[in-house]
Amino acid sequence: MKQRDLFLAFFRVGILGYGGGPSSIPLVHKEVVEKYKWMDSDEFGDVLALGNALPGPIATKMAGYIGYRVGGFLGMINALAATMIPAIILMILLLTGLNSYKDEPWVKGMAEAVVPVVAVMLAVLTWDFIKKSGKSKLGWAWTAVALIGSLVLLQFLNLHPAILIFVLLLSALLKKDPAPAENKQRGGEKQ
Repeated sequence: MKQRDLFLAFFRVGILGYGGGPSSIPLVHKEVVEKYKWMDSDEFGDVLALGNALPGPIATKMAGYIGYRVGGFLGMINALAATMIPAIILMILLLTGLNSYKDEPWVKGMAEAVVPVVAVMLAVLTWDFIKKSGKSKLGWAWTAVALIGSLVLLQFLNLHPAILIFVLLLSALLKKDPAPAENKQRGGEKQ
């Protein structure tokens, strides 16, 4: 049952993920977090961040990891095949057909219409992540600082996103959590 669900989930992502990796991320989120509940949004965010820091297409990295996590090695192969097969078939069929009509206005309009749809899908997912960050231990102030800092580093200083993600992951790993010390003090006061 899990193998069938894995295949169907990632097949839907593969068949509907027009626009590449960025457009497939909200689709993966919908299947993995909302529909099948294989992980929560926080775990998905962690997988997405780590996946973006690694080389290669994000859809296949996420399919491989989530497939392995849910269904072991067979699940990984299953999810990867379900993600890639639709893209391969559609590329052959669509590009062969569209190539003969490439100068037609309706083909150009179709290609241009995909861009705003992908932008809206990414904006909705981004807003969900912002809300979760604001409500987390990070809080709204640090969320705003991280958003503005990331915008400046990525857009204006042209820092590669993988470098930013790596630095943030490293700082999170090295950060000392003050909570254990506070818990020891509270425990000592109760005794």
